[in-house]
Amino acid sequence: MTTFAETEQLQVPAEVQDLLFREARTANNFSAEPVTDEQVRAIYDLVKWAPTSMNTQPLRALVIRSDEAKQRLLPHLAEGNRAKTEAAPLTVILAADVDFHENIPQIFPHNPGVKDNFADESGRVEFSKLNSLLQVGYFIIGVRAAGLAAGPMTGFDAAGVDKEFFSGNNWRSLVVVNVGKPGENPWYDRLPRLDFDQVVDTL
Repeated sequence: MTTFAETEQLQVPAEVQDLLFREARTANNFSAEPVTDEQVRAIYDLVKWAPTSMNTQPLRALVIRSDEAKQRLLPHLAEGNRAKTEAAPLTVILAADVDFHENIPQIFPHNPGVKDNFADESGRVEFSKLNSLLQVGYFIIGVRAAGLAAGPMTGFDAAGVDKEFFSGNNWRSLVVVNVGKPGENPWYDRLPRLDFDQVVDTL
């Protein structure tokens, strides 16, 4: 049980802490209530401010809204993820842009020449993946901040998704996330978390 003494050490109110972390859950089904374009934009416009290495921001998002696009995605998902994805009001494919360095003159304007440090594509692949995964975490918190639930999934054929949706660019899919208002009985039982002393050491 979380105590008042623990929550008061943080700057945001306890109800915000609960919204983003303690009471937030991974939804396994969703209501039919739509997720609007305005909500998706608001989520991005919040989480874009979170840090990445050298401000590179390699995460890219493909919003899957239409039935036609959803049917193209479903065969690439693990069988257990298909029905809930088909029923979700919105699905987002989060991907790493291996060509993120092309934007460095815009987003790192005090030193645009840093772009040249990323000439080797093999080095960009790992760099873009690491920083995009940071941004995936920010995205999930942003979904919760919008009063929605996220259902992130890594059970899918990434190569198949990339061929289906990203053949015209250099994006590499990382996580597929269903987004919406939770449906009926959307949660599994809450699983335990490791305690502070199991995770944190101090020198």
